[in-house]
Amino acid sequence: MLIGYMRVSKADGSQTTDLQRDALLAAGVEPGQFYEDKASGKKDDRPQLTACLKALRSGDTLMVWKLDRLGRDLRHLVNVVHDLTERGVGLKVLTGQGAAIDTTTASGKLVFGIFAALAEFERELISERTKAGLASARARGRKGGRPYKMTAAKVRLAMASMGQPGTKVGELCKELEVTRQTLYRHVSPTGELRPDGKKVLGIGFEDAF
Repeated sequence: MLIGYMRVSKADGSQTTDLQRDALLAAGVEPGQFYEDKASGKKDDRPQLTACLKALRSGDTLMVWKLDRLGRDLRHLVNVVHDLTERGVGLKVLTGQGAAIDTTTASGKLVFGIFAALAEFERELISERTKAGLASARARGRKGGRPYKMTAAKVRLAMASMGQPGTKVGELCKELEVTRQTLYRHVSPTGELRPDGKKVLGIGFEDAF
């Protein structure tokens, strides 16, 4: 079965999917087999795309007008197609720079393989630039890396909450907006301060309060 996915960036009526729909219909997609989002391509929340991907079954082919209608970026696109391929679902792009992509054919798979290789190359470049930037910053006496997810206030709240009979760790993590792993790196199950927690507070345990 052929399934069509369409997207426009604005929901104010200034953009329509008519051109995409006509092209997909001409390519063989039946009128009742369309999914349509009106949202920026960079948004994670595209409910119709989510529904479309869930509806696809082995042997189906997902049809899109252009490659940028589907993926937020190259990495996201590669992940989506990898998942579809594992499920036995094909992808066909009708026009634009990705028009040679048709994962139901050998040549189309080869083209997408090149896209996947470029995505991997992009990841490696970003990693190398990040490492080089951090090394340069350290050489100038600056510390790099991500900022702590745990603030001093969050650490103190975790210390006060952990070990209490009524505390549910999952709910505490949601309140602090951290994972269990992050929480336990800073505070023990009994509320004792751990090295990462001391680092956030910048003081010893005896001065934590």
